[in-house]
Amino acid sequence: MATRTAPTLADIQAARARLEGVGRVTPVYSSETIGRRSGRRVSLKAENLQRTGSFKIRGAVNKVATLSPAERAAGVVTASAGNHGQAVAWAAREAGVPATIFMPQDAPMAKIDATRNYGAEVVLAGAGFDEAQEACGERVEAGATLIHAFEDETVVAGQGTIGLEIAEQIEDLETLVVPIGGGGLASGIVLALKEIRPDVRVVGVQAANCAPFAGEIVGAYTIADGIAVKKPGELAKSVLKERLDGLVTVTDGEIAHAIVLLLERVKLVVEGAGAAPVAALLAEKVEGEGPACALLSGGNIDPSLLIEVARYGLTQAGRFLVVRSRVRDRPGALAKLLALIAAERVNVIAVEHHREGMDLPLAEVEVELTLQTRDEDHAVEVVEHMREWGYPVERLR
Repeated sequence: MATRTAPTLADIQAARARLEGVGRVTPVYSSETIGRRSGRRVSLKAENLQRTGSFKIRGAVNKVATLSPAERAAGVVTASAGNHGQAVAWAAREAGVPATIFMPQDAPMAKIDATRNYGAEVVLAGAGFDEAQEACGERVEAGATLIHAFEDETVVAGQGTIGLEIAEQIEDLETLVVPIGGGGLASGIVLALKEIRPDVRVVGVQAANCAPFAGEIVGAYTIADGIAVKKPGELAKSVLKERLDGLVTVTDGEIAHAIVLLLERVKLVVEGAGAAPVAALLAEKVEGEGPACALLSGGNIDPSLLIEVARYGLTQAGRFLVVRSRVRDRPGALAKLLALIAAERVNVIAVEHHREGMDLPLAEVEVELTLQTRDEDHAVEVVEHMREWGYPVERLR
């Protein structure tokens, strides 16, 4: 791939003009809950409410708008973990340009279906983004125009329009926290924001399970699939090395906690990559005490993953309690235990009996209970009460 030159502020402003009336100027919300838990005033730039559910529409529209007639006729091709593919499919459809999107074989079905519904051909190839990127090379050699997710100055310029908006929307901002995968989003933002508001610190966040910029693990599974990029762009690396003020990593557990908090308290559905900046603030990994803004880069989370994450997050918060105990194997014994639990204002979600293959005393049966409690203190109380009632208790979660 040819050496890329970073876009200028003028390039980013031109991209904004092309996006006018197409891309949304996404809102900024304050969050008292996240601010209280992170120890600083926090606002949220809601790119999860952007067209196609993520910031990617900005770069895709800008790129398609600048294609020559010959490039449009040849069609466009790209590789994507999901969000970029949806954005390219949408932008190409609006411009009447054929599009082929290569996506990982295990990409979330919500993203695959959305990309197809926007009219693109979807080809599933490889285990992750990098493998999908390699697979699309054949179409490029056949003449299709590649729209790279981050190694393209026109795409980066489009993403940089977020920086222009933030500069206008938040007057007293000290720190902006952005997710980093390939680096196109972060590099576009710093190129714009540092020109207008050089006093604002920009801190990048990577998933701990895939953090090549941080020099850590590369390629392990993470629920933040949108930033699970093994090989970041050379253009992004050159820009971020010079202009990024800090880089931190967050675990999948911290990301899950942020997703649940955003869903429950802020009423926003945000995917793993989009929740990573909030996770970093909640874990107090971002330096400073002044006003911070977390960029919620996307909201295209697979519903099945959202259910898993919600259950995990609620369990970690003590809202779901799973215990193992034993009762007498006779009529009414289980009903007695459940009645005692109900009196503690606990909702019973599931009951499992274990008899066969268990090393148990005669005339006893093992039961595994999934209970819904108010919080961790309530969960601890329930366990203590069960022991006081004479039941052996092993807390599983």
